[in-house]
Amino acid sequence: MPMLKTKLDIQLECLRAPQPALHLVSACKINEGIIALSEDKIDELAQSLYQSDKKITFFIPASGSGSRMFHFLFEFLDNPNESNSGYVERFLTHIEDFAFFYQFPVSVQKALRNRSMDLDAFVSFILNNKGYGLAHLPKGLIPFHKNGPFLLCPIQEHVVQGQLLNQNTCSFHFTVQPKFQEYTQRQLEFLEGMTSRKFDVGFSVQNPDTNAIAFDDDFQPVVSSDGDILTRPAGHGALLENLNHVDADMIFVKNIDNIQHYNHSEMAVRTQRMLGGLFLEIQDEVNRLLENFSEDAWKAFNKRYQLFHDSVNDLPQSEKMLLLNRPLRVCGMVRNEGQPGGGPFWVENNGEITKQIVEKAQINPKNDQLRVMVQSSHFNPVMMVCQGKNSDGSKIDLNEYKDDNAYFKVTKSNKGQIIHFVELPGLWNGSMAKWNTVFVEIPSETFSPVKSILDLLDKSHQPG
Repeated sequence: MPMLKTKLDIQLECLRAPQPALHLVSACKINEGIIALSEDKIDELAQSLYQSDKKITFFIPASGSGSRMFHFLFEFLDNPNESNSGYVERFLTHIEDFAFFYQFPVSVQKALRNRSMDLDAFVSFILNNKGYGLAHLPKGLIPFHKNGPFLLCPIQEHVVQGQLLNQNTCSFHFTVQPKFQEYTQRQLEFLEGMTSRKFDVGFSVQNPDTNAIAFDDDFQPVVSSDGDILTRPAGHGALLENLNHVDADMIFVKNIDNIQHYNHSEMAVRTQRMLGGLFLEIQDEVNRLLENFSEDAWKAFNKRYQLFHDSVNDLPQSEKMLLLNRPLRVCGMVRNEGQPGGGPFWVENNGEITKQIVEKAQINPKNDQLRVMVQSSHFNPVMMVCQGKNSDGSKIDLNEYKDDNAYFKVTKSNKGQIIHFVELPGLWNGSMAKWNTVFVEIPSETFSPVKSILDLLDKSHQPG
């Protein structure tokens, strides 16, 4: 009887093998895999979602560190130069436009206003735990916005914005770092006190059992200073387990840093309502097709939503029915303006052509695939609605619809040593590879991420 492979054996095999590369057929474009809706249709769908009685949950990964937002400040402390000092100058010039400024002690605020505070001392105060320690907080807990006398962090803002989605109460699920869960709960209690409302919010942490084993250049496991094998979080694909436990009819997935100031949230709320209404409309049509299938109805359905590639039209009815029974997701796509990240593509895998959200790391750069990638007209801002239950109300096992071969090989430095490990298929990439996917164009105004702390100076993050 053959021995079962251990986790170490499996990950070592993945590292030794070439990086799995997707085969891009073409970029999805308007009317070629991405649908565009009229203003009247958007309003109709938004109203449909607002009046829906479906159970809705927002699933928002919120464990990411905020340290990268302050990268230019760290650089300035370590090696001041013309580039990073320019960023620091802009940061200081606009310091009163950042919400967190109003949490500083009055003496610090005064010193900053009259420029009497030593620059190095202030940057250290911002970053280090001996001072304010902003860079050590998760991004979701850093105050992004000032609304009157209130300072709101992204976790609070997502709850505030999400409550506008539907006439019924939505619930929220954040994945968090364990050591910050109590702090997060206090911020939500503050929000409840501020609004005199109770919110349905749940938390989970990334299962440490999903962590990846780190290997050295000789493919030997790296041993940490405490004598244990070194592991690293295996990417946001590890959160598929967390998502799988969410109990809802519809699950809205968003990025923690893509949240607008309340005064500029109208377009984002309308867009999310539209995505939800479109999801409900498509789900209803899928159910009707499953109950009363006809080739004419199939063709009309697929022409309207561009869900399946034309290559599936010749499949027998039984196989089309199996395709329709896959879980559904509706993904907003914004015009590509040079943002890093994934995009919408038709992808071929073992003879099947499907729509996927693809990251650059999944592409083989040694052939014509990069030529296909750069033709992409749209970008994935991670604003999607996912099916949480089957039509009979039973829970879907999301593990059945992932592509285990869509993992990522990663090389990083750890305390001066180069390490290699395997990240699981991305949550909205390989982990949803076998979902039925609809791409719909949404306004660029709905995408206002905060990658650098200076992004908070953009209009979408300021009160006025």
